[in-house]
Amino acid sequence: MTQRKLRLGAFIMATGHHIAAWRHPGSQADAGTNIDHYIEVAQIAERGLFDQVFVADSPGVQFKGDDEAFSRQGRVSYFEPVTLWAALSAVTKHIGFVATASTTYEDPFLLARKFASLDHLSKGRAAWNVVTTSADNVHGNFGLDRHPDPALRYERAHEFVDVVKGLWDSFEDDAFVRNAETGVYFDPARLHVLNHVGKHFQVKGPLNLGRPPQGHPVIVQAGSSEDGKELAAATAEAIFTAWTSLAEAQAFYRDVKGRMARYGRRPEQLLVLPGISPVIGRTEEEAQAKWAQLQSLIHPSVGLNTLQPFWPGEDLKKWNLDAPPPYIPEPPKGTHSRTHVVLELARRERYTVRQLYEYLAGARGHWVVVGTPATIADRMQEWFENGAADGFNVMPPVLPESLETFVDLVVPELQRRGLFRTAYEGTTLRENLGLARPENQFAKARKAA
Repeated sequence: MTQRKLRLGAFIMATGHHIAAWRHPGSQADAGTNIDHYIEVAQIAERGLFDQVFVADSPGVQFKGDDEAFSRQGRVSYFEPVTLWAALSAVTKHIGFVATASTTYEDPFLLARKFASLDHLSKGRAAWNVVTTSADNVHGNFGLDRHPDPALRYERAHEFVDVVKGLWDSFEDDAFVRNAETGVYFDPARLHVLNHVGKHFQVKGPLNLGRPPQGHPVIVQAGSSEDGKELAAATAEAIFTAWTSLAEAQAFYRDVKGRMARYGRRPEQLLVLPGISPVIGRTEEEAQAKWAQLQSLIHPSVGLNTLQPFWPGEDLKKWNLDAPPPYIPEPPKGTHSRTHVVLELARRERYTVRQLYEYLAGARGHWVVVGTPATIADRMQEWFENGAADGFNVMPPVLPESLETFVDLVVPELQRRGLFRTAYEGTTLRENLGLARPENQFAKARKAA
């Protein structure tokens, strides 16, 4: 029996995940629109045998806080992800590409075509991170006064994913015969018109592109709310999530996998990949010094700005930075799950205001681990072997420096322990993740008839 292996993704946040990363000498300050930077990062991740690289995306600039705080953050200019990954697919061979796209603000036919194209261009290395979009300052870009209600967004998302999968199956795998002697290019019996009519969409089809090399690009989801977990259990093959304790991560792992049976799915068909932001030193002292250097780059206005969403309407500038928050609110019903994570962290650790924003500045509430390569590997192994993770979404604090350090120091440690591959297993993202290639739904129905 083959030993279970860690799955690793590199979550790329332009200059790095630390909020002050763009000021660090190990970063590329103009990374968001620097193609050479992304080429370097993708090739470092591939050298480290990562399964995939991932960029989050939102179709809008997030205006948060006052002008002073806003002017000091380096995340206002960045590439559209599918375009970026299409370019990087030409300079890599193995690593997969996860792009975020919204079921609320995109069209299913255009999205299906875009991701099918990326899968063809990359020869089977595309993945779609399905989001419903809750970020501020997006709805106005699409002529709306506000987002649709969360329940409606998720209802639409379920139907949206079904439509996209149906469009990816427009052609069966053997539809294109391309026989020059007979003059037959494709078999019309292997072409299927979707004719979808649902509550939210009417989509005729077919897609004007052959079936993707993976059958379907890998479906990824990143929501940890109740609706998000249900969508993941029904549709996702990997889920990105954020937890800061083993117990919380274990509970989430059991919960989301326990929902899959009612959708006719098995637990191994969904990979749970919590975020981890490692600050790595060859010694403990070096790691702590790196972390302290990063924290010293945070301007207080930027730090307080990271806390504002959790205390809406409060004037945080009046707070004593070196005392605990005056109060910790109960999250309103229906609040995004990240709010629960952050407020629970504040309660559990009894952080001061400064300590809390310094923690969030590292990776926005994801798990930050500071230590040696052995320490990082110990923590990852603990979660992996105790029902909390199938792998990790690695969130380098500074790019490209932190990712290169992880590849050079932590990956060999994981390999020595037999936890991580020493070579890619396949040529597609599905093969490397150990995920089955889905059968064409129309071909399956014909066989069953």
